[in-house]
Amino acid sequence: MNEGGLERLNSLPPAEAEAELLKCCGSTRWASLVAARRPFTDASELFVTADAAWWSLGPADWLEAFRSHPKIGGKKAETQTSEQARRWSEGEQSGARSASHETLTELADANRAYEERFGHIFIICATGRTAEEMLTALRGRLGNDPQEELRVAAEEQRRITRLRLEKLLNS
Repeated sequence: MNEGGLERLNSLPPAEAEAELLKCCGSTRWASLVAARRPFTDASELFVTADAAWWSLGPADWLEAFRSHPKIGGKKAETQTSEQARRWSEGEQSGARSASHETLTELADANRAYEERFGHIFIICATGRTAEEMLTALRGRLGNDPQEELRVAAEEQRRITRLRLEKLLNS
């Protein structure tokens, strides 16, 4: 882990630290909570703080974070995000880029069904997954009840946030 990245995060003014953290997770409340806990002595402390802050939030904050992601197979998030967050999403979803037209069509159809059922986009930690694996997971999660699925999606967002925090510290 790049200690210089942690030192930089620790030294930023509060608003700038929050802006950096929003690249990792689109919940403004989460970014504010994590930024307020600085300085961090090491990356582990940041990760523990980030997880605790995430699980202290409620569904409205989770949904805000979900809106900062493009749909699987898509390019644009519902809410405005930084260029770096957009590039990270694109890299995380790289498994969808090489998918067949048929798989991408099936993903789009399944995404629509998911949104109709749950009222938010399908969130999955896509890093290292193929489009087919993401489609299988999406279809499997359609059977969850809404409360259970919100918790599953929140855990996926937590995993994405952790990976992005690591990227932030190494940038």
